[in-house]
Order: sequence, then structure tokens, then C-alpha cells
Amino acid sequence: MRINYTEVTKFIIVGFPGNKKIQILYFIIFLLIYLLTLLGNITLLFTLKAETSLHTPMYFFLSNLAVLEIGYTSVTLPKLLAISIGRARNISLTACLTQSYFFFFLGSTECFFLAVMAYDRYLAICNPLRYPILMCNRVCVFLAIGSWFTGFLNPCPSTILVSRLYFCGNVINHFFCDVPPLLSLSCSNAYISRTIIFISSSVIVLGTFTLTMLSYAFILATLLRMSSATGRQKAFSTCSAHLTVVSLYYGTVIFMYVNPAAKTSMEMNKVVSFIYSVVTPMLNPIIYSLRNEDVKKALKRMMLRKLCAGRQTTQKN
Repeated sequence: MRINYTEVTKFIIVGFPGNKKIQILYFIIFLLIYLLTLLGNITLLFTLKAETSLHTPMYFFLSNLAVLEIGYTSVTLPKLLAISIGRARNISLTACLTQSYFFFFLGSTECFFLAVMAYDRYLAICNPLRYPILMCNRVCVFLAIGSWFTGFLNPCPSTILVSRLYFCGNVINHFFCDVPPLLSLSCSNAYISRTIIFISSSVIVLGTFTLTMLSYAFILATLLRMSSATGRQKAFSTCSAHLTVVSLYYGTVIFMYVNPAAKTSMEMNKVVSFIYSVVTPMLNPIIYSLRNEDVKKALKRMMLRKLCAGRQTTQKN
């Protein structure tokens, strides 16, 4: 028997709860986070571009990650800023699916880049003599394009399946168009969509996480065999920043998408989503700058050049 559903073409995004004063506070906090994310990642990009000593595979992948983080944050935060000041809570089904698609596209791509960066460190530390051959420019470009392209394809099946569903409600209790709250509004059978999304998330998240951890297991074994304390310390400094980012990102993502049995409240889901989609992109350039000696030195050199250039211009005037 065919059931007639009222077609839902627009949704209302709830955002974070609170009265008007709290919403203004949210707006200020979200705006500061967004500006810090843009400033931090753009500064990192300029530093990596300006310093020829950082034109290596590791920093090539890091520059890709910085571009990705700018896009990742821009998918959700501008809309969240509008919601926080009581505007533009409505979103069309097409726009909702587009936001969801780009969110998962960039999230998947980040998983691939984190795994590629771990593999790069594994080759550099465990196979230093063969590293220039194994991680030549052509291989770097291939791995980068492969990460972007695979991430681009990943959300296509789930987005198509969700677009074919009928929806009974139109209130999304989240701060963006995430798939789980969308599926909870579906009148039609969403079992296939849920299953495909779970399998896809599990394969990508757990697969890349396993590869990353394997790379660091081999790195740890090599570091323990190193006789030089200086070499061990330098290798550890280049890996510690990446490990911090990996722990923060994968911990929250696995909690959200690879734990179907978990019965967590939507408010908890919002907080966890906010950490990996908004807080992590803001922290990444800070972590890579503070915990990486090469980047710290390059930043200092770039700032000194800017200061010297500014003083020379002032003296001429």
C-alpha cells in the first residue's frame, strides 16, 4: 500500500540552546573561533610557502591539510553564526544535502591525509636512505590527489540515498545538516541508508586510523632502537604534533559515527561534533606551530623579515 507523505522541502536548524544573551555570547565565541581558524591556517600556509626549507613532502601534506581545515570550518560556522543571531535558521533540502555532502567530503579527506602524513613520517624515520625515492614529488602529488578524489566520492552514495527519503518532520536538532538527525526525521525506511553510512564511516575512519597507528607503531620501534638522543628527539618532535591531532580528531569521530549502539543525547552529539569539526581545525595550526621546531623557527624568521622590512620602509619615509 502506498502511503502519501507531505513533502518537506525546508528544514529548521536548532543550533545550540539558550536565551538571547547566551546566543549573543555564542555568536562572539563562534566568530572568534572562525577568525582564529582562518588566521592560523592562512599564516601556516604562508609560512610553508615562504620558507624553502619547508618545501618537503611532510609540509606539502600539511599545507593540503590547512586548506582542507579552512573549507571544513567554512561549511558549518557561517551558518551557525547566522543561527546564533536569530537569522537564517531555515535551510532548503537541497542546501541541507549540499552542506552534508561537503562536510563528509572534507571529513573523509582529512582521514586520508592524516594516514598519508603518518605514512610519510614512517618512511622518513624507518627508511631514511630510500625516503627521497619512495616519497618523490610525483608520489606526493599522487597521494594528495588520491586523498581529495576518494574523499570527494565517499559521500555520493549516502547523499543520493538520503535525497530519496521522505521526511515527517523538519526540525533538525543540530547545528548543521548532519546525516543522523536527518535520518531520524525520515518517514520512509532508512535502514539501507543507515547501513551504508555506517559501513562507509567504519571502513574509512577505522581503516585510516589503523594505518596511522601501524605507521606509528613502526616509528616507535625504530625510535627505541636509535642510539642518538638528538636524532630521537628531533624525530619525536615532528611526530608529536601529528599524534596530538590524530588523537583529538579520531577520538571524537569514532564516538560519533562508528558506534551505532551508543545511546547519547543530541546535545552530547552536538558538543562532540563541534569539537572535531570546529575546535580541531582551530587547534591544528597552533599544535603544528608549537610542537614542531622547524615550523616555529620558520615562523620566527618570517616575522623577523616582516619587522625588518617594516622598519626599512619607515626609515625611508
